[in-house]
Amino acid sequence: MLDIILDTLIDAAKLIPFLFLTYLAMEYLEHRTGSKAQQLVKRAGKWGPVWGGILGALPQCGFSAAASNFFAGRVISLGTLLAIYLSTSDEMLPILISERAPIAMIGRILFAKMVIGAVAGLLIDMLFAGKQAEHEHIHDLCEHDHCHCEEGIVRSAFNHTMQITFFILLVTFALNLVIHFVGEDTLAGLILNRPVIGPLLAGVVGLIPNCAASVIITQLYLEQAMSVGAMMSGLLVGAGIGLLVLFRVNHDKKQNIKIVGLLYFVGVIAGIVIDLFLTGI
Repeated sequence: MLDIILDTLIDAAKLIPFLFLTYLAMEYLEHRTGSKAQQLVKRAGKWGPVWGGILGALPQCGFSAAASNFFAGRVISLGTLLAIYLSTSDEMLPILISERAPIAMIGRILFAKMVIGAVAGLLIDMLFAGKQAEHEHIHDLCEHDHCHCEEGIVRSAFNHTMQITFFILLVTFALNLVIHFVGEDTLAGLILNRPVIGPLLAGVVGLIPNCAASVIITQLYLEQAMSVGAMMSGLLVGAGIGLLVLFRVNHDKKQNIKIVGLLYFVGVIAGIVIDLFLTGI
């Protein structure tokens, strides 16, 4: 047990400098381009899902939360909202970078999420055209309890680093325990690595409305305990705190539940298809 704890602490400590530098760059990017990206999505019209799929993948704090507010105010369409939810990477990107994953692999994952988000969003808008209210009452675009926009980029980057390091410690400790007592070969054959069932379960994990979901899914994939399709299902469904904000600001609870179901359905179907045809990612 002592060796497991020491291995966990050492693994986490190695990641801290990379996480901090990554979050520092992300905070700088958001402070420089965040409002411009949001304005672009608002003005995109019928091409909103395309811009949502592209901009949702950028490392921007609280973008899915802003999208939820935009949708509640009927500033963006349902398809644009889903495109942003599907493409947002949450904590996946900094973890992959800190773990020094191949750049080509990171690029393929981000590109797949953008394309799936954009295509799904366009199809959703086609199917649900004309069913959206016309009024606007947009408010509270920056969720300060998550984004810490007012703190400055260094402090905000430090806070993000500490929060994610804590999650990584928990996840890594749990994985090390499983690997120690179960064995790597057995772990590789777990249910998360199986066709159809893996994406279904990973999608459920992705519904966890905070960064823990993307941390767990990314770590499991890096440990080869999850298939590519299952990983994509979880990351596609994972919208960060966007769903929490949606239920807070959009008063149509039945619509919110339908959005969650639609998000889960698209993410899981995409994961199953990827497992069948695109296992080279």
